[in-house]
Amino acid sequence: MTDEEILAKYRDPSSRNYAFNLLVRKYQQKIYWHIRKMVIDHDDADDLVQETFIKVWNSLEQFRGDSQLYTWVYRIATNECLNFLNKKRRRFFLPIGDVEGELMEKLESNSSYVTSGSEPTGEEVQMKLQKALLKLPDKQRLVFNMKYFDDMKYEEIADITGTSVGALKASYHLAVKKIEDFITKTDTTD
Repeated sequence: MTDEEILAKYRDPSSRNYAFNLLVRKYQQKIYWHIRKMVIDHDDADDLVQETFIKVWNSLEQFRGDSQLYTWVYRIATNECLNFLNKKRRRFFLPIGDVEGELMEKLESNSSYVTSGSEPTGEEVQMKLQKALLKLPDKQRLVFNMKYFDDMKYEEIADITGTSVGALKASYHLAVKKIEDFITKTDTTD
């Protein structure tokens, strides 16, 4: 079902709940993985997905259609992620590195990879990439995730983040450079 059809059903009071359930089913998994890549922990991601859809439910009547529905939902999810990470830092008075360390611990505890010897496995490569991503500032990591993993166009990311395409391109390329540097350094120190 298209976003327009879902919105039309939502505007009809008799099918409002059904329409919202369709919306959740359509975007829940994408939003979960979008959030999970940022917060690492499954439980935190689940909580943030719920918070995202609560905000969507409470605000859907005011949705004007200036952007696509998925862009609007992604924007809410993105803001929830960034607010969560900022609150975590403030609540525990943690510098960025400490939150990064906590996320790194969660990443490693969620992983089942074991070093196998000379040739790295796909999971080991994925773990290095995830560790490199955790070294990035939140917004750079967000841009990288949306471009690399979600294969979004810069224009879509710009709509979601409210950032210019030029700034997004610069942020993405800087993130790629930092990731390459991290992986190169860890390859030489392993």
